[in-house]
Amino acid sequence: MRDSTEKSSENTKELVLLTESIYDTPDPFKSLDDPEGLSAVGGDLKPERLVHLYRHGFFPWYSDPDPILWWHPHERCTLTPSDFHTSKSLQKSLRNKNWSWKVNSDFRQSVDICRQLRANNEGTWISEDIIDAYSKLNKQGFAFSVESFLDGELAGGFYGVAMGSMFFGESMYSLKNNGSKVALWQFCQLAHDLGIQMIDCQVYSEHLTSLGAKMLNKKDFVRALQQLIPSPCPNSQLAALAKHKAPLPITNFMG
Repeated sequence: MRDSTEKSSENTKELVLLTESIYDTPDPFKSLDDPEGLSAVGGDLKPERLVHLYRHGFFPWYSDPDPILWWHPHERCTLTPSDFHTSKSLQKSLRNKNWSWKVNSDFRQSVDICRQLRANNEGTWISEDIIDAYSKLNKQGFAFSVESFLDGELAGGFYGVAMGSMFFGESMYSLKNNGSKVALWQFCQLAHDLGIQMIDCQVYSEHLTSLGAKMLNKKDFVRALQQLIPSPCPNSQLAALAKHKAPLPITNFMG
């Protein structure tokens, strides 16, 4: 039985001001209740800091001119690749249309498209600093984009950070109907071969849960990170796929 001092310590909430050290690590269990999940402020977007904090479940989410804000929600929206739900309309599209896909077709373009689409709608956290930071992660083999193509034209996709057996999804977009769904479907089909066991979708949305995502409490999510990322190594399988110069046909679909 734990004593009252231990319990009180766990319940203490704090907002950490990050120092220049890239290895500053807030306690994920002390993130604020309001706003829910806010854990730290400050620091920078250097690749080394991003890799370190992603490994521990934190992600940056802020809008200029605010300082960098780091989040670790109390519940996490996650997708186990084998749980991806293929709707009847998506099945029909996969069977009857000329889809193809690629890893890192144009990483920076994919991030910028996400920025533009969100800026035109509800506003966006994807600033030029964010684009530059994740482009550096892409060059180091930690960040990837997955694009789908319909009749040879860019249809949609998503981007995120990969290390160990985790993929941390950042944002997705569709330029044509089912564009992002096809990209995510293909990624999930190949996840076993890529060594990906869990996709972090960060926060709840009806769209993500319709695709099979589920909410995971913080303790289970942190435990999963410890198991799935024993060391912050890039995903070599994704890097190998990125070397293909031309889009690939989608995996044979028998649904």
